[in-house]
Amino acid sequence: MSSTGTSVNLSLPPFTRAIKILIALNAGIFFLLMLVGALGFGTQAERCTRTFLLVSSDVVHGHIYQLVTYGFFHAGLMHLLFNMLSLWMFGSMLESAWGSRKFWEFYLFGVAGAGITTVAIAYTFGSVVHLSPDTPTLGASGGIYAIFMACAMLFGDREVLVLLLFSIKLKYLVAAMAFIALVSALGDASGTANVAHLGGLLFGYIFVRFVPRRGLTLSFSESYFAIRNSYHRWKRKRAASKFQVYMRKHEEDPKRFFPEDPDKDKKDGPWVN
Repeated sequence: MSSTGTSVNLSLPPFTRAIKILIALNAGIFFLLMLVGALGFGTQAERCTRTFLLVSSDVVHGHIYQLVTYGFFHAGLMHLLFNMLSLWMFGSMLESAWGSRKFWEFYLFGVAGAGITTVAIAYTFGSVVHLSPDTPTLGASGGIYAIFMACAMLFGDREVLVLLLFSIKLKYLVAAMAFIALVSALGDASGTANVAHLGGLLFGYIFVRFVPRRGLTLSFSESYFAIRNSYHRWKRKRAASKFQVYMRKHEEDPKRFFPEDPDKDKKDGPWVN
């Protein structure tokens, strides 16, 4: 529910490809665990689930995968529904603008960033925000708050309808949500992962502000091949220099066997895979 002007568009956002997959994964895991519990294997399901939730003390002892897996588990049906609705309403805006590949990078970056923030705060200011290293964290909220931040930065002047009662610009709504998360983190413990929410906002800002427009994958790929090709050129020139020294010692003209690099005076072209 958004618009580019002052009026509010009540049409529903599209179900984009990544959004469909994410909702299916989250809902599938939730109902699978419910089914396992209904069949009388609740204890085993809880033990298995505990392995994939974010527990700071586990992460620092090598369970790095929890920085991502915790984002696909939810504590209850309302928790799941609210997160998936938010993912659909706002995530589709980003995926439509960026494409599925970049959106996947961003979403996982936000989930992992929220997890890293949770671990860091648990071991530094945990007593201030009521967060113990042994407290489990779960839910997609870290990635969704990253989406909120990105939408506020890219589509901040769009208006959204809140509870079908009033409209507000997206940037102001996200600012209010950030303030609520901060106050809640500093206030009494409520069972809400407010630190993960703040971490999602932070890493959403970092991605939009500092990651190249092409995304992380293409940027790393181009950097890797540029370094690799520079290394191969250096090896080729080094081998040529050694060969020239060898031929001079034997009073031969090295150009007869090893001509100069034809690209010596040319600018470097695009990298080659």
